[in-house]
Amino acid sequence: MGSTITCDVAIVGAGLAGGLAARAIKARHPDLDLRLIDGAATVGGNHVWSAFGSDLAAADRWIVAPLIAHGWRQYDVAFPAVARTIEATYYSLTSAKLHDAVTAALPAHALMLGRRAIGVSATAVVLADGDRVAARGVIDARGTGDLSLLDLGWQKFVGRELALEAPHEAPFPRVMDATVDQIDGYRFVYCLPFSDTRMFVEDTYYSDTPDLDMATLRTRIDGYAAARGWRIARVEGEESGVLPVAMGGDFAAYWRSGGKDVAKVGMRAGLFHPTTGYSLPDAVRTAAMLAARTDFSGAALHDATHALAATAWADRGFYRLLDTMLFRAADPAERYRILERFYRLSPSLIGRFYAARSTFADKARVLTGKPPVPITRAVRAILKGKP
Repeated sequence: MGSTITCDVAIVGAGLAGGLAARAIKARHPDLDLRLIDGAATVGGNHVWSAFGSDLAAADRWIVAPLIAHGWRQYDVAFPAVARTIEATYYSLTSAKLHDAVTAALPAHALMLGRRAIGVSATAVVLADGDRVAARGVIDARGTGDLSLLDLGWQKFVGRELALEAPHEAPFPRVMDATVDQIDGYRFVYCLPFSDTRMFVEDTYYSDTPDLDMATLRTRIDGYAAARGWRIARVEGEESGVLPVAMGGDFAAYWRSGGKDVAKVGMRAGLFHPTTGYSLPDAVRTAAMLAARTDFSGAALHDATHALAATAWADRGFYRLLDTMLFRAADPAERYRILERFYRLSPSLIGRFYAARSTFADKARVLTGKPPVPITRAVRAILKGKP
């Protein structure tokens, strides 16, 4: 017979969004009895997350400051016709740092790791071991809802942290190297110098399918390192992922698919950048919003997180339109031209784009001028994508 554990707030899912929400809420409400529940043994999984400094509001940076493992003041991009260094802060955060920050912020009894949830409602969580958590309010942060309800392309990747035999002599990140062969859609390689002899290299694709061939991408990473003159001593770590790139879909149905009356955060709430698939900036904003609350009842948490997610979805139609052009109007081998043209624009515009805060003038600038795809095909793709 299982037991019942009572608390004020239960967060189910200890990934990025759930971990940040737990840390932020506990920091602002130290007397709140909070539980963080996940089937895994650690918080955050095995990930490297990155963000531009402009992605994060100054008032919210305290939420992620302990997670930052590396930081730079500029980054490079490289395309067949454009190579550019952009002056902008860029940070990398790690799941190990997230785990340490969350475990330091929460008392031991609040960390219910290795406890898999099999049922979630607005005020209760049922665990696989038979125990039940009864809370004033529950927040569901367990990955995605039903993605089939959205019209999606995919950003998929394999990243490896390489220990090199000699210094790589590349002091700044290269966030997009699209000079590589264009395979399976828009392909680029992403490089983060963690030290003079450590380089994180990620092979990334904007693809029509979510299929991920790990062995092939590992081989391509080795080939890329060799082409850059980097001799690999050993591989220190590896991660992979498949992120949604949204062109459209039914947000209301997607929200319901993750639990109609339950508060949701992160990917489960549809809180990700439609073009990049990244969820870090939204996870920080959501954590800040939750930390500022005083009402943690299930219904109030649902209404607050739904309002945030629904507003974000409604405000981001511009990015979904661009994604439609990228996937439906451009030939897969020519998709890089859209990004190549984008990276000719001003650094401030680029920064606002990644933060999903493009102004009207930004949107006009992105869409005007000589288009990188045939205009008639772009128009057909956009009209076809309209609900």
